[in-house]
Amino acid sequence: MARIKARGELVVAVPNFDSPPFFYGQGKDLTGIDINLAEGIAQELGVKLRFNRDAKSFNGVVDRVANGEADLAICKLSRTLERAQAIRYSEPYLKLRHALALNRIAFARLAHGQELPDVIRHFNGTLAVIAKSSFADFAKRNFPLATIKEYPTWDAAVAAVKTGEVVATYRDEFEIKRLLKEDNQASLTLRTVTLDDLTDTIGIATNASDPQLLSFVNLYLSQRQERLDVGKVLQALAAIHHP
Repeated sequence: MARIKARGELVVAVPNFDSPPFFYGQGKDLTGIDINLAEGIAQELGVKLRFNRDAKSFNGVVDRVANGEADLAICKLSRTLERAQAIRYSEPYLKLRHALALNRIAFARLAHGQELPDVIRHFNGTLAVIAKSSFADFAKRNFPLATIKEYPTWDAAVAAVKTGEVVATYRDEFEIKRLLKEDNQASLTLRTVTLDDLTDTIGIATNASDPQLLSFVNLYLSQRQERLDVGKVLQALAAIHHP
């Protein structure tokens, strides 16, 4: 905290790509739910705000915070056990259920007439995830019988499930719902499943040696009047497309 005050600047790591409505745009036009959070924290600290956008992935922003190149990472960052070995997480400011998008034809072949909950519980088909992402870790833990295929981007994972290259793709409920909202034809090929017993908790990352900053961030989050949920995030996304 003293370091940030002396510097007069809070440095927040955000990946160098867009993920609306959480963060999108460039330079002074950078905006979104997470950008508003960063602005609020900087304002309460009474310092300026600077974004570090050197990282090309979510794991990359974790590295920036762990190495002291940024004070915080605020970017729809899933809290995982692996990442928690390098940084400390705030309390979650958003909780999203896990979800699957299934290729209808490929899933029917896999199911052989079994009930959907039984097939999902013992899923042993091919499952697409983004390489080196939180859901790559979640997939290994939650679907140990699946053949997990990692793709460089979410678009590539979605394309794989649409063509039937894989049976399903795995991410949080917001991204799965956004997929259907933004592609009117997707529902013809895909069906979705929300996993009520699995939750993706989104938090703010701090350096492991900054317990006072972590306490400040947690207090800030607890005193915010607005509580985020998937419905509000989807509304924010709709507002971007239809202002």
